[in-house]
Amino acid sequence: MRSHEKRANMRPQTQGKYLVSVVLTAVFAIVSLFGTLLFSTGAVAVAVESQAVAQVGNATYESVQEAIGRASLKNTTVTLLADVTESVTIAPPKGVRNVTFDLNGHALQAAGSAAITVPASMQLTITGLGTVAGGTQPAVDCRGALRVESGMFTSDATLMRFAETNETSAQGSFSGGTFTAPMLFNLLDDAKNLGYVTVRGGEYRGMIPAGLNTLALLSGSFSDLSNLAPYLADSLGLIPGGTSGDGMGDGMFHVGDLAISSKQTLVELNPASGLQRLSADDLLKLTETQLNGIADYRLVADSDQLQALNDQIDRAMQAVGKRKAFEAVSQNITITAVRNTSDDDFTDANVARSSGMPNGASSRGSANASGEAGMQLRTSDHDGISVQVTVTIKAVAEPEEPEEPGKPSNPEEPEKPEMPRSGSAVQALAIISLLLVIASAICAYATVHLRSSRLQN
Repeated sequence: MRSHEKRANMRPQTQGKYLVSVVLTAVFAIVSLFGTLLFSTGAVAVAVESQAVAQVGNATYESVQEAIGRASLKNTTVTLLADVTESVTIAPPKGVRNVTFDLNGHALQAAGSAAITVPASMQLTITGLGTVAGGTQPAVDCRGALRVESGMFTSDATLMRFAETNETSAQGSFSGGTFTAPMLFNLLDDAKNLGYVTVRGGEYRGMIPAGLNTLALLSGSFSDLSNLAPYLADSLGLIPGGTSGDGMGDGMFHVGDLAISSKQTLVELNPASGLQRLSADDLLKLTETQLNGIADYRLVADSDQLQALNDQIDRAMQAVGKRKAFEAVSQNITITAVRNTSDDDFTDANVARSSGMPNGASSRGSANASGEAGMQLRTSDHDGISVQVTVTIKAVAEPEEPEEPGKPSNPEEPEKPEMPRSGSAVQALAIISLLLVIASAICAYATVHLRSSRLQN
């Protein structure tokens, strides 16, 4: 009986302990599960963030190099998703020979070697706004083919290196972008030649070394004129840059075909300020007319038109000297680019010395003295290009004749009263006397009449 009661009393305590244990175990499991979920979520978030570096199709990758390795024949575009420090080699899967790298507004900074290396038999096209920065390394080392359509490329040393060896030959084509470095292009260490590099556009701030005989400059803007002449095609020259928004020159020289530019196509001369005859060089300076900097041509002003202008200048100076009127007159002058030849160079130098014109400015037109063409140097497909300027001489009015100064006059004498003439005085006295007589008669009559009236009364 007692034992039964004892067991009955102990059962509730055991059940309570069991319930507490179960509750604690459940709570611990829930906390552990929640912590695991939080940790997993954080890890996933970190993993997603670390993958946002490059993208191929819809897939993202932790590095640009990994993304290049996942390019396919169906999708060869690697898009940069964030700024990254990494040196990459264009090594897509087997069968893929070309890759497009879209900078997508981000920067690829080199890490230990060239920012981008293009192996032989590989082709890389770089597009989009963004930056490829080599730092102390080149931005690009190329043994294959490189096409640059846009982007900014910088380096503290040589910007891009190319290589032509016995086995391979690099190719480069630049149609846009900005390129800044002390040395823009050069050879890789084992290269015999540069390869075939063509510049069709872009802005280049830095020097190009001499001796890169397979480099061709067809267009673009350059800050350094050193060594550029041999790389220009025969029909090209350099045009000095224009002005920027603040009125200052942009400091660049633009590659283009043979061209003439005149900043002042209309010029007005004022005879009142003084005139002198103009030489061809004076006209070029006055109108700020210039030719491409590195083309083997010279500027020639039409001799007949220039002579006609100087004749008008002579007439204006004579009119001013003689104080005569001069009507305004305008003269059009054509300035033409003509080829430099050996005969022309010799003859024009003599003409310049004898006529006071600058060397290279001929008063005869474009033909030399013998009428024969000498050896042609670098030429253009657009010979005979010209511009026309207009010089106007302002009118001069005939000055008015000044009035003669008056002679000094004598001091005025005081006026004397005029004496009446004798005849007039007599007539006046006679009239006065007659009037007095008449008045006396009237008075006498009136007196007599009054007396008679009184006597009758």
